[in-house]
Amino acid sequence: MKFFQIKLSLFLCFFVCAILLNSVGIVILQSINNYGITNVSASILEACKDLTIAIVSFFVASLIPHFGYKKSMIIGLTLITLACIAMPLLDSFWMTKLMFVCVGIAFALIKVSVYSTVGIITNSPQEHASLISWLEGTFQIGVVLCYFVFSFFIERGTWLTTYWIIAAISLLTIILLIFTNLDESRIEASIEPKITRDFLHMLGLVKLPIVLVFILSIFIYVFIEQGIQSWLPTFNNSVLHLSDYASVIFASIFALSIATGRIASGFIMKKVYWEKVVIIGLICCAVLILIIMPMAQNISGDSWSYLSILTASLLPLIGFFIAPIYPTLCSSILSSQPAHLQSSMAGLIIIFSALGGTIGSRVVSELFTILGGEVAFYIILVPISLLILLVIPYARLHKKANAS
Repeated sequence: MKFFQIKLSLFLCFFVCAILLNSVGIVILQSINNYGITNVSASILEACKDLTIAIVSFFVASLIPHFGYKKSMIIGLTLITLACIAMPLLDSFWMTKLMFVCVGIAFALIKVSVYSTVGIITNSPQEHASLISWLEGTFQIGVVLCYFVFSFFIERGTWLTTYWIIAAISLLTIILLIFTNLDESRIEASIEPKITRDFLHMLGLVKLPIVLVFILSIFIYVFIEQGIQSWLPTFNNSVLHLSDYASVIFASIFALSIATGRIASGFIMKKVYWEKVVIIGLICCAVLILIIMPMAQNISGDSWSYLSILTASLLPLIGFFIAPIYPTLCSSILSSQPAHLQSSMAGLIIIFSALGGTIGSRVVSELFTILGGEVAFYIILVPISLLILLVIPYARLHKKANAS
């Protein structure tokens, strides 16, 4: 297969990042229980990750083409490897925060580079969308395995051992990248010599109506996803009265639902226009919340029950219905940009995804503390409604862009 080695490298980069980025909910629960901190204090971990991603992406997205995609990925993976080695050696909450800062820096470098590399090794919008979909699918596989690997070691009282495994995978990916050839001459020939001009190009993209509606949609989507994913283990533990181990295991259904939903939507969208798939999915999410939250409010006592198990099993199915939104929107906007602007567009995607994740997690944590977990998850209906209202004009703008 053409470009097999570079594609494998991209898959592994996303796989490693997926495990670490989506372990926030698990680490929040472990930090609360092991380091004796509050819910609101623990929510800083989401900010350590996402704000770092946003800040680094803002300043380096336009510089990466000059530096090189392959070099950027290697530097990002090196940061991840060192941070994962330090975690079990310096077992503390401050090290946990530092680890997520390192992961944030690394992911900003890696995601811009990966998304931009896809533009180099694909030759059509269909091929581009297919590879992006596969990469996001790999990302979700990493998310699913994240829950199972962490829960395996949590049950044995050695949850920090997980980081040794991640460090080993990251190191293997670095070695693979070093021995992988990536021809970046096409990008080098098309980029302008002034870095400041590249930076202004990224800012200039925001002025386009289709880009503006897109980044608002991405922001709200990640707000919903991270708001649920980061606090689902804690919701299972404090509201449904499940054990730490069971809370993490049932939370993994959310990631598995997203992975399954993205595979299923890939087939469905061959027959049905993506706008309809996205809107119907969001409506189903709202219906699920309206059905499940009253069940959670009826759970009482200090130990889990049949109703707890049923609620913990059904709530994560929201992931299935929101699954196609992110890769569909990202592929549509990236393939509409020329090759030399794709790194800038990828930078905007990462920035607003990161901001959405940080704010989503923070808002849910505050609501969780003040109003309780049930109310916090009820309020997610608001961004779901807003996203429906944004998808409709975005689809129209996208059709006009394709027509022109």
